Amino acid sequence: MSAPRDQHFLIDRRAVERIAGFADVSGRRVLEIGPGEGILTRALLDRGANVVAVEIDPALVEELDLAFADAIDEGRLRIVSGDARKVDIPPFDIVVANLPYSASSKITFRLLDIGFETAILMYQKEFAQRMIARPGTPDVGRLSVMVQTYASVKPLLELSPSAFRPQPQVRSWVVRVTPHEPPYPIADKRVYADVVRVLFSHRRKTVRKGLRSGKEFFPLDVIERAIAALPDDLLQRRPENLTLCEFALVANTLAGC
Repeated sequence: MSAPRDQHFLIDRRAVERIAGFADVSGRRVLEIGPGEGILTRALLDRGANVVAVEIDPALVEELDLAFADAIDEGRLRIVSGDARKVDIPPFDIVVANLPYSASSKITFRLLDIGFETAILMYQKEFAQRMIARPGTPDVGRLSVMVQTYASVKPLLELSPSAFRPQPQVRSWVVRVTPHEPPYPIADKRVYADVVRVLFSHRRKTVRKGLRSGKEFFPLDVIERAIAALPDDLLQRRPENLTLCEFALVANTLAGC
């Protein structure tokens, strides 16, 4: 079977068993995104999971329906045909998935918005490194801030291209994502997300100039009142040097203006 564009089938069975074992899935509702040929699906079912598998490729959906007919008939597996970024997803507790590289960001944000107990997710290595990047480092960005605001991320396993067919041009990381409450009060989550988006859209500008470039998100008078209320030393810095607390301060100030 040939892989769809952007899909790399995991073929390393030892890695599959390790990934399936990173969370206790027995008797739990497990969401798998991009099951492909079903090698991880099989490992999850063997460990007693009740799996919902979301697959975007119709041809693969047909093959999965045939390969896992018994599990489907027994109610242990449900295959959902569609794009995980927007298709309706049945309730789940845990996520175990090899995410498509091009959709990793949107799927991750959607999962965090839906909510889950824990997630074992595979990403391109550079993407995962951005998820855990700390303030003041070159990799920090919108992804780092938004993920770390709502979850902790722990690297578990690194995989070489040889673990996949066809082989990608990059290495992959498997990480554990555990949701948590924001470490600092956030008055309005939408405003917070917009602030992070605006500032990193103008990451070479100071916070002051970046906010003034965000007129498509906030009225200019609201921006100016917030700038007048924020500490000058914060406004003079660039977004990659702000802490989560300082992003919350900027957003809460805007929300209150």
